[in-house]
Amino acid sequence: MNNARLETIPANLIRSLPLPPPVALERGLSPAQWGMISFLVSEVALFSTLIVVYLTFRGSDLSGPTPAILSRTLVFCTTFCLIASSVTIHFAVKSLSCGERSAFLRWWTASILLGLVFLAGTAYEWRELIVIHDLTIGRNLFGSTYYTLVGFHALHVTAGVVLMLTVLGLTLNRLVSFSNRAGVALVSWYWHFVDCVWLVVFAVVYLA
Repeated sequence: MNNARLETIPANLIRSLPLPPPVALERGLSPAQWGMISFLVSEVALFSTLIVVYLTFRGSDLSGPTPAILSRTLVFCTTFCLIASSVTIHFAVKSLSCGERSAFLRWWTASILLGLVFLAGTAYEWRELIVIHDLTIGRNLFGSTYYTLVGFHALHVTAGVVLMLTVLGLTLNRLVSFSNRAGVALVSWYWHFVDCVWLVVFAVVYLA
């Protein structure tokens, strides 16, 4: 019956009817992106716990060393390098999205170098704290909480540098391109997270 009714409608009238809007595909997060978000949320819980512990026991030691021995000048420089690495890795991902492989390599390598400078600065700071001020992880509560908090962050930076070196090696072997850039973006997510965490740690440990 319905087909018979359609046949009675003039063809020119059917052609004049407005076309339905195109169906837009819903773009959601991929399983890998959800996995990275879940991992970063768990890392937020970890660092939140370490920061609360540090703040709880800060000032509890009646004898030195105390947080007053920390050098802000050196850490300001290393913090600047880490923030700059977030900028360079952003441009690296943007270059890869545009298919500019050489620009991606330059920005990505700059991010790695800035991360290594940050780790070198942290190692130099720790050497001064241990050799000059005799601050070890077992010296007092300040030493225990400081090395645990800053050390965990340095461990995450090291993991990020290793990941970026892996991506760099794959890119040099032409195994990373515009078509499979999703993994590179996830590494950049992790690196931005590490940088954001350091801003909080820097404010709590060196500025508060």
